Parts: sequence; C-alpha cells; structure tokens
Amino acid sequence: MKPTTLEWIAKAEGDFATLCREARARLHPNYDAACFHAQQCAEKYLKARLCEAGTEFAKIHDLVALLEQALIAEPTWEALRADLAYLSDFAIAYRYPGEAAEKRSAQDALRRCRRFRIAARTALGLDTTSTHKRQRS
Repeated sequence: MKPTTLEWIAKAEGDFATLCREARARLHPNYDAACFHAQQCAEKYLKARLCEAGTEFAKIHDLVALLEQALIAEPTWEALRADLAYLSDFAIAYRYPGEAAEKRSAQDALRRCRRFRIAARTALGLDTTSTHKRQRS
C-alpha cells in the first residue's frame, strides 16, 4: 500500500476514534464534534481509496463529489451515496453558532460512518473486525 494511503487511513481512524468517544459519551458529550468527525472519517477513507487508485482529487470536503471519482474503482459504493450525502453536510453544519447536533444525529452519523468505513476498509484490504482499543468505545 502507498505510504500516503496509509497516512489517510491513520487520520481516518483518528477521526473514527473521536466519533466513537463523542457519540457514546455520557458526561459532557460533544455531538457536534461526533458529527463532524463522522464526515471527516468518511472523507479521509474516500481520499485513501482515491490515492491508492492513483486518482488525483481536489482539496474538497464534498463526500458525494469524492464518491463520484471513487466509483470508477469502487462501483458498489453507489449503494452508500445516501449515507455519504448525509454525512457530507456535517463538514460545516454544526461548526458555527445557531445549530447544534443532538444525540440522535450523532448516533445516526456513527451508524452511517461505520457502514462506509467497513466498505472502505474492505476495498483497501484491511481488517474490518478489528478490536483495537482505539476503535472501540
């Protein structure tokens, strides 16, 4: 695997770990952060797959636009379009005053992100049943 792909994966896993912690926190949860990190995890896995395929991509945060590029290498990911479109909004949705995520949104973001993460890790030939502490919460 390309070194840059591995870097994207490591960053995606960092976002996934943060998402899991915040989505399940009982004391002082940050659901805004959970939703943001769900989007970030998916974005970085999309970029990891594009990188591994040798496909150049712009510095964008639109998951559907990245998906469009990735479909050449991963046509089955079309089934994940709705999940990625949902997560894409979290790049900015809760980062500013006036909007706040609720527990339900964070849990939904976690579920959708987890589904895409499994597809991405499978496509990249990575373990999808990892029980590494960092990935559990």
